[in-house]
Amino acid sequence: MVAAVLTNMLMINRQPEDPEPPDPRRKALLALLFVVVLVVGGLLLTQVLRHMSQLQDCVMSGRTNCAPIDSNTTARP
Repeated sequence: MVAAVLTNMLMINRQPEDPEPPDPRRKALLALLFVVVLVVGGLLLTQVLRHMSQLQDCVMSGRTNCAPIDSNTTARP
């Protein structure tokens, strides 16, 4: 009787023998998404750094009109 109770307790707590493996495509898609985010972030960073470098080069050469001027602003009366 005790053996039957112990056997039932072990069977209840036991996990299935052959669980379904996780989908490998999901991990691949997450890795691809991560790489795409890194590439886009790198491209944005290089654009910002290039613009800042051009501005610094302009200022270091002694020019005074390096900063872009917004021409859409309204003139003061």
